[in-house]
Amino acid sequence: MPRLKRFALPDVGEGLTEAEILRWHVAPGDTVAVNQTVVEIETAKAAVELPSPYAGVVTELLAEPGTTVDVGTPILTIDLDPGGTAAAPDDDAVPNLVGYGPHAGSARRRPRRGAAPTPAAANGTFTASDAVKVPFTPEPAEPAVPAVPLAKPPVRKLAKDLGVDLRSLTGSGEGGVITREDVRAVVDGAVVDGAVVDGAAVAAVSVGAGDRRVPVRGVRKATAAAMVASAFTAPHVTEFLTVDVTPMMELRARLATDHAFREVRVTPLAFAAKAVCLAARRTPDVNASWDDAAGEIVYFGSVHLGIAAATPRGLVVPKVRDADRMGLAELAVALDELTATAREGRTAPADLTGGTFTISNVGVFGVDTGTPIINPGESAILALGAIRDMPWVVDGVVVPRKVCQLALSFDHRVVDGQQGSQFLADVGALLTDPARAITY
Repeated sequence: MPRLKRFALPDVGEGLTEAEILRWHVAPGDTVAVNQTVVEIETAKAAVELPSPYAGVVTELLAEPGTTVDVGTPILTIDLDPGGTAAAPDDDAVPNLVGYGPHAGSARRRPRRGAAPTPAAANGTFTASDAVKVPFTPEPAEPAVPAVPLAKPPVRKLAKDLGVDLRSLTGSGEGGVITREDVRAVVDGAVVDGAVVDGAAVAAVSVGAGDRRVPVRGVRKATAAAMVASAFTAPHVTEFLTVDVTPMMELRARLATDHAFREVRVTPLAFAAKAVCLAARRTPDVNASWDDAAGEIVYFGSVHLGIAAATPRGLVVPKVRDADRMGLAELAVALDELTATAREGRTAPADLTGGTFTISNVGVFGVDTGTPIINPGESAILALGAIRDMPWVVDGVVVPRKVCQLALSFDHRVVDGQQGSQFLADVGALLTDPARAITY
């Protein structure tokens, strides 16, 4: 008798709830081995290839390419013993694959300001036992978004293509399953251009010549949700600083001929990353997170540095783990590898989570500065602008210098104006005078 096992979509990231089926690597009737790649999916973090947890023969693909599937939903059936008659799938054997969670990092929690510091706090050194928790009453949580009702993959795809929100429908099928007829009933009675029928919002059906519609999903969907949540949750403050980085550029030129840096490409971003890590020692508030649920501020023990990178799939922010423990050369290599991997779409999901501070290098696009939005779970982000030749006053004389603008956005719940200003000034001073790094 055949032994059918259903392969359920695992959570391949940190709390991800769904993924889109991009491409199947197998078809019904194919023989697969354990750890053989069977499907490529795209989550809100990255594209990921999933291996088979079983060896056997594929009997059924339960989701079509282009379909968004909830975590825990069966997507593939494999027969472990393909010799006998048909049998029901063994639902008790849905695999629970290990996710690709972020690397574990140390963090310390402290009460929000107003509580008396411990002796350790006065020295700038903290452990979990040093934390003093100050109770507070958090704001009521927003109502949970209702789960997507049951619907087969082709019906989900039809609803997505027609712009119908499945959560607004009541299924007429057995057990409340939504059918094609349920979806089409909404559209058939709808008025074009965004009418609302029976409480279901229907997307515009007609478009103008040359217009096109692109479903919001994957990285774009995740980025939009994160930025809206951050912008309307954390009170942003942005400060700007224009600095003379001529000494930094001169040092960069000297390092290009240094034997120790012979195979290292030291970019202005690498200098900025090093400056951020050094300046965070004096202002640890920028390397922290506001934990609303616990009523605490989490001060991270390491700098897991995120670098905003533009990719064909949209903006992603891969992380350099423990960047504060790296020298300039090691950091430059890590940044180079990180951005190259991101542009090729090969960033592992674990490398897209767990950041503590972010740099957005808008200067590579020729942009002078901006007002960056803080990544959720962090308290600050730095925008690094383009380096330009500009007139600058040196010892009372106007001379041409290499000049760069910095912009720091910070969460005013965690970082006060004095602390934000101190951190930004420190970063600027390190870029203006790299030799100052030996004093940090």
